[in-house]
Amino acid sequence: MQFASLVAVETTPLVGLFALSMFGLALLSFGSGSNSLRQFLSDYGIIFLVAGVAVAAVVGIYLFLTGDEELAKQWLDQYGLIALFLILILEGAMLLYFAPSESLVPFSVTVLASPDDIQAIAAIILVAVIGATIGQYALFSLAKRGGREYLLEKPWFRISEDSLDRFDGWFDRWGRIVVPVSNALLFTRGMLTVPAGFAEMRDWEFIVLSAIGTLIFQSWLAAFAIYTIELGLLDFLPF
Repeated sequence: MQFASLVAVETTPLVGLFALSMFGLALLSFGSGSNSLRQFLSDYGIIFLVAGVAVAAVVGIYLFLTGDEELAKQWLDQYGLIALFLILILEGAMLLYFAPSESLVPFSVTVLASPDDIQAIAAIILVAVIGATIGQYALFSLAKRGGREYLLEKPWFRISEDSLDRFDGWFDRWGRIVVPVSNALLFTRGMLTVPAGFAEMRDWEFIVLSAIGTLIFQSWLAAFAIYTIELGLLDFLPF
């Protein structure tokens, strides 16, 4: 698929959702000062973020109840960047139970781009980074505002208390650097989001470090997909 048609067809509805979500991020990130306007934004900015994530939540509930990995891939094939954006929000918020997150960007590259279409691949990576960062920031905000017991009581929060203690220890020992490092690796990706919230890390700092780690992670996944395509290892697939 050519980059121009990919952007024109797939991202038009995405722009509004992205703008709304990023507006919420901005309000929460920079609305914590003593100024009355900033205080208002700090108090109510979460509403804008929730509005941006609401669509993804509906999609997530539907897929959790009725879906599987094949359905997620079918949605990626049919809806392209919009589906990728929504699914990666769920991945960032640790609500992606129906498909392995490591398969999303490689599959998107094989379906929506070609190995030599650098612009389309870059668009896929960018959408994945934005979606995952929004999801992680939503979870980070819940941890920061609600606290440990609040999250542990939620049935959708799948990290055990013992695991959470271990990740808290990592954050206490190594500090903020573990956020991008863990985000860039398999198996630990996203696990330091909640400890960062408990530690009351600054919002803008978390967003930047989270995005850096996700950018590294999704970039090497995309590179892996390109490499396997060029070797002809995916020629048997029907797309």
